[in-house]
Amino acid sequence: MLLLDLLETLHSKYIFIWGVLTLPFFLTKIIMPFPTTNATQELPAINQILSSCGQAPVTTLDQTNPDVAIAYDTLLQVSREVQAEGWTFNKEYHFDFVPDTNKEIAIPNNILQLKLTENSTNQSKDAVRRSGKLYDRQHHTFEWDDDSVECDIVWEFDWVDLPQPVQDYITARAATFVSQRIIGDQTQYQMLQQQEAYSRALALEYETNQGQFTFFGHPQGQTNYYKGYEPFQALRR
Repeated sequence: MLLLDLLETLHSKYIFIWGVLTLPFFLTKIIMPFPTTNATQELPAINQILSSCGQAPVTTLDQTNPDVAIAYDTLLQVSREVQAEGWTFNKEYHFDFVPDTNKEIAIPNNILQLKLTENSTNQSKDAVRRSGKLYDRQHHTFEWDDDSVECDIVWEFDWVDLPQPVQDYITARAATFVSQRIIGDQTQYQMLQQQEAYSRALALEYETNQGQFTFFGHPQGQTNYYKGYEPFQALRR
């Protein structure tokens, strides 16, 4: 009788599957790795963040370690925020979107910013992102009668597709946030802020070299439109 009572008690609280005693679903802990796309490339950045905060490095990216979870989540957050600023490497102009059979344009999830290209065709339209599709506020519709719609967009790229100076800046900025969230040491936070500022300066230098910007500006699709003053040219005369 004691054995039967024990089995009834276990059956009411736990679950038997093929003769194996298992815990109820609300008592189980599912351990899953992060859905990373380039774990081998992201791991050095995570370890750099952890080492900046005085934490030990890790060999894998999984959520069994809360410090790794915070570091990785912060890296993704900062990467998205930094890329949303719009840089030369992730901006694209005059990108054609083709409406589907319903005359609607679905916007990919890896687009951070989107606006209609300023041209004669788009003068009578005013587009925004709504419900994952391109919506015309001027005509109050999701339908587009054009064969294609030109837009200027800002992409969100995967970690391996980011330039090294931008990767370094994202890592340094993420380390600053992680230090604040995990350690809370004001001195360490200020030191990491200095490193973040230095990394951003290098990223901006890379950006200016890539974009070849001028004070006067230049038409889209053209670089180095204005020839800057070069003293050696005068000395050659």
